[in-house]
Amino acid sequence: MDVESLQRENEQLRDEIAHLKRLLDDANSQLATLKQTESDAEPSSHELENRRFKMVTVMYAKFSGFEKLQTVENAQSLVDGLDSILRHIDKIVSKYNIKKVKSLGDSYMCAGGIPEKNRTNPIEMILAAMEIVRYLRTEKGIWDVTMGIHTGPVAAIISGKNKKHYEVKGDAANIAYRIESFTKPGQIIISEMTYGFLRDVFQCEVVGALPVKYTGVVNLYRVTGFKPKYSCDADFQLPNHDFFIRLARVRFPDLEEYILNRLEKELPSYLHYHNVKHTMDVLIGVEVIATAEQVTDEEDMLLLRTAALFHDMGQIVQSKGHENISCDYAREILPRYCYSQEQIDKICTLIMATQLPPNPKTLLECIMCDADLDYLGRSDFIPVSDTLYDELHVQNIVNDKNTWNKQQIKFISNHTYFTNFAKNNREVNKQKQIKRLQSLIKE
Repeated sequence: MDVESLQRENEQLRDEIAHLKRLLDDANSQLATLKQTESDAEPSSHELENRRFKMVTVMYAKFSGFEKLQTVENAQSLVDGLDSILRHIDKIVSKYNIKKVKSLGDSYMCAGGIPEKNRTNPIEMILAAMEIVRYLRTEKGIWDVTMGIHTGPVAAIISGKNKKHYEVKGDAANIAYRIESFTKPGQIIISEMTYGFLRDVFQCEVVGALPVKYTGVVNLYRVTGFKPKYSCDADFQLPNHDFFIRLARVRFPDLEEYILNRLEKELPSYLHYHNVKHTMDVLIGVEVIATAEQVTDEEDMLLLRTAALFHDMGQIVQSKGHENISCDYAREILPRYCYSQEQIDKICTLIMATQLPPNPKTLLECIMCDADLDYLGRSDFIPVSDTLYDELHVQNIVNDKNTWNKQQIKFISNHTYFTNFAKNNREVNKQKQIKRLQSLIKE
């Protein structure tokens, strides 16, 4: 080989070495980027939140149909279709306030009752499961699903800042996993613990029992549909209006706890009268008066209780015009508890009826007004009115007790109760309070 040939070969080698070096640099750069991405995605220990929940409903599901891929021509299209199905199922569980826990290959896990505890997660899980089954039937593809559902305690690991990720461990997850193996495609199989929360609204049939280590035998039930009184179709697969009213009533204690906690934390400290105690007084008042006035409609009672719960929430922001602000809170919060727009509008009308001077137009508005000022005719009028004086005095609205007593006499003398209950049980004592206040006036 001559010198020129050796030189050309050396140049080619140098070019290849340079090319390989560039490839190595690129690979190292990509590796560094990948490690940084993984580091960013993996939560640090201080970003992990470990919590225990006493009542969580877990669904473990597995998709079947992979064995059919070998016999069809459009296998890749069907696999892509499964991805679309999983995305749609994500939307279904999210709709019912259920958190996706795990989705890997042919398995899918989700949990209701985390991170905020609630009493309705067993019912909401069944609603989601029934919708998933209906959806897969309408797809008419090769995919089907088996699912096991159990309610019980879990330990949850919550991670992530912008997007939360959930992992659950414990009896609820383990037993749901075991139940799924017992299930046939298209069936919704639940444990007896879950059944205990459903039996009043869903039709279920016993399908067997499952031995569980450290727990014993767990009876299993298949959900076949809604009970006739709570369904709007011949197959009992769709809920009616009565079902959602029943669900809202079960859900109300969660709403009540949420609102009262917010009032306790956020109401100004100088509100000695418009505080949590007053809200509880009105909440109890609407129930007592509505019962006495023979309000038997479950939805009407629900609307009254909800309006009572929200009626002074606007005081968090300011006293003047607080009724309108309370309505804003109701419109913001109540959709999360599945109230319809029509129901929210009615609730806001009841809240606005408590504006002074009251001018109610319906029985429910009369009940709201009488419950709001129920104390005027009660035996504890003096201590309650003292808290209102303290509240107004600290805001420099009232300067002394004598002036306050004169204002109270004028207000109570012009006040009218609207319901028969209040007229019969509060009016006499209210007149006594007027005389009592008159004896305290100093000219």
